[in-house]
Amino acid sequence: MFSKNRRRAYLVTSVLAVMALAGCADGGTGKGGGALQVSGSTTVAPVAADAAQALKGQGLDITVATQGGSAGGISQLASGQISIAMSSKPLAEDDKAANPKADFRPTQIGADAVGVIVTKQVADAGVKNLTRAQVRDLFEGKITNWSEVGGPDLDVFVYDKEPGRGTREVLDKYLYGDKKAPAPPKSGNFAVVGGNLETRNKLESTPGAVAPLSTSFVEGRDGLAAVTLDGIEASPKNIASGKYPMARPLYLISDGKPKASAKKFIDYVLSVKGQKLMTKHGYLTLKAIGK
Repeated sequence: MFSKNRRRAYLVTSVLAVMALAGCADGGTGKGGGALQVSGSTTVAPVAADAAQALKGQGLDITVATQGGSAGGISQLASGQISIAMSSKPLAEDDKAANPKADFRPTQIGADAVGVIVTKQVADAGVKNLTRAQVRDLFEGKITNWSEVGGPDLDVFVYDKEPGRGTREVLDKYLYGDKKAPAPPKSGNFAVVGGNLETRNKLESTPGAVAPLSTSFVEGRDGLAAVTLDGIEASPKNIASGKYPMARPLYLISDGKPKASAKKFIDYVLSVKGQKLMTKHGYLTLKAIGK
């Protein structure tokens, strides 16, 4: 399936990420000696961090942050805090309506899949596939013990993503289509998490946990497993064809036509070398999905 190098990938992001976006003298445009500021999706961040490292050899100063996930990056872009937003979801009409002055220009750089991830203990006991209805009932708190879906006698603990995260939007689209998702269940066995690393850490430390998470973040993690959804595996072939129901595009977004350092950065990610970073981190390249 995906590359097992992915399990080390986010260490690069941790080193390179600069969380304070206000420290750039020119507002993060990459002009006039200031660093090019890139922020948003924790899914796209490992690729962006590696690209930033590679471009340092060409004299480009680029910082990568992950404040607020996809929605946070889009909001920061619209307000002029950054020059490139990373997004693991397509631009929504709500994004455009909330930022009418922004001229969003999304550039797709590859594709990924969101998985419904469970602990190995749960998977080994029999939960290897879930239907859409079962996933919905798990996240709505209607299924509270894994024995109800053929698993162990173990309480279910749900970690859902916070609103605005690309992963959350993909899950909601799969479960509810164009309808609004219901309010979270009032349960002590339900919590909201942020980025991919936090989600993975919570999954690995909580018996009976389930959460939506990019499947690339599960590679090499022996304690976690991605279930099939209605019998469909999140394989590269199924992602590329659209058969897997929670496949998603990955984007770099600029406000207006990208220029200067922003253009160099996006062009690099689209180049042969840049697309190899997609493969390195467990994602599908544009070529692999027929783009």
